[in-house]
Amino acid sequence: MQLIDGKAISAQIKKEIAEEVSQIKATGGKTPHLAAVLVGHDGGSETYVASKVRTCEEVGFKSSLIRFEETVSEEELLTCVNRLNNDTDIDGFIVQLPLPKHISEQKVIEAIDYRKDVDGFHPINVGRMSIGLPCFISATPAGILELLKRYEIPTQGKHCVVLGRSNIVGKPVAGLMMQKGYPGDATVTVCHSRTPNIKEACLSADIIIAALGVPEFLKGDMVKEGAVIIDVGTTRVPSPETKSGFKLKGDVAFDEVAAKASFITPVPGGVGPMTIISLMRNTLLAGKKEIYK
Repeated sequence: MQLIDGKAISAQIKKEIAEEVSQIKATGGKTPHLAAVLVGHDGGSETYVASKVRTCEEVGFKSSLIRFEETVSEEELLTCVNRLNNDTDIDGFIVQLPLPKHISEQKVIEAIDYRKDVDGFHPINVGRMSIGLPCFISATPAGILELLKRYEIPTQGKHCVVLGRSNIVGKPVAGLMMQKGYPGDATVTVCHSRTPNIKEACLSADIIIAALGVPEFLKGDMVKEGAVIIDVGTTRVPSPETKSGFKLKGDVAFDEVAAKASFITPVPGGVGPMTIISLMRNTLLAGKKEIYK
């Protein structure tokens, strides 16, 4: 069994991005600028956005953080999105999800200029991705593909089971694994909460991408010898052993499954670090106007 080290790979990509940004600056080019909009004080969102801001500094990007209280109106938020759309200094921006219940997430996503949508959630980016056109690919699926590529894991003709059908991970990663080329060309089965016989589907899989959000859902008896396991789950569960009182659990019962897997991502330290670095890569592409002129 080989551990897929997302921390090490993301550090490698971070270095590559920093070197490219340094060259852009040295030749008088524009420094890429990422903005993040944060509504309220959700703990997970605060941590994630702080990490994005820190990573921007490390790779040499400019970054802006725009904060709103939980009580902000939908109209105020949409006005902010419109302002960022028209700010020529900002190359890409994200509105951190989840948003308060009185605000339509879909309305906000669709209001973002797709050419600045570095999260890859706008219907134009999602649609272009689904037919293999250049676009911003959402960060977690892009990070998963990068891990497969960097570890040279074969995907052509392999049976890939995706557990979960969310718009953020399950659906896009299933589409990407089906596309022509590497990493892709896989035969993909998507399983979700209404799928009967999930165990049988998993037992026939060469690659399993678990993105259900159910801690330790995938057990050792659901996996065949030599399968590749990508664990996207990050659920906080209470733990008396840690100072914070909780620990992160993936969707995979790690010890059971690792004994059978050929490759496996840990939680934390697997897919997580790749999500932020994929966002940085999208911002670099946005700054260079490589996808949308």
